[in-house]
Amino acid sequence: MSGEPRWSDLSPRVTTAALMIFVAVGEIWAGGWLFALGLWLLAGVMTWELARMLAPAARGMAITLGCLSGLIMVLVWFLPGIVALPLMGAAAIVGAGRFARHSGLYLTGVAAILLACYIIEVLRNDGGVVWLLWVIAIVIVSDIGGYFAGRMLGGPKFWLAVSPKKTWSGTIAGWIGAAIVGVVFAGPTETGGWLIVLSVLVCFAGQMGDIGESAIKRRVDVKDSSDLLPGHGGVLDRFDAMIGAAIAVGLLGVLGLVPGLT
Repeated sequence: MSGEPRWSDLSPRVTTAALMIFVAVGEIWAGGWLFALGLWLLAGVMTWELARMLAPAARGMAITLGCLSGLIMVLVWFLPGIVALPLMGAAAIVGAGRFARHSGLYLTGVAAILLACYIIEVLRNDGGVVWLLWVIAIVIVSDIGGYFAGRMLGGPKFWLAVSPKKTWSGTIAGWIGAAIVGVVFAGPTETGGWLIVLSVLVCFAGQMGDIGESAIKRRVDVKDSSDLLPGHGGVLDRFDAMIGAAIAVGLLGVLGLVPGLT
């Protein structure tokens, strides 16, 4: 009986995660408009969640800003990067101006959301399915490894002031899981052992994305970004690591270290 609270959220987490993976893989594999629609909705919902966390009383504004982010991603789909990036930045700045408090958090958060969605789009359309699945696998495997290692092993906290539940055991388990993903994808991506190093770096960036969202939630004193996903909280709670991982992949791609983005 003493173990029940520790694992009480496992069943809804597994069910919701399995459904999300099924939908995501289907959209990624299909590509085209189905994939685009998923990204547009993702950007809009995550922006809506962020806005309602930062200004709970302004529900109409949160909806408007979520729609703005979705619209921006629609436009970005048809525009070259030289135009898309300033447009996303402008949307984040305009939205931040609507907040009397926490404008900096909104600016940073929405800029990260839009940039991550853009990088995911580029990775799928230019790099191909395998490269995007590599990033997703890193996030999923490291999350699973961190969840079970943290619950079973416990130990010192990774960053107690920001995320009280995260432990060093879970963090390191995530790195190990990411390294295994690198081994698995080294062949299909024709990158060899170098992908193992990249995978761990991307994993760490994803963990920092998770920590970043935890910091925002602690700042505004909320538990979850929303209650849309049973066992996971909100969409932003589930995709915060993906945001960090995607931005890291984009940076590594600019440096010429990710063949999928070169």
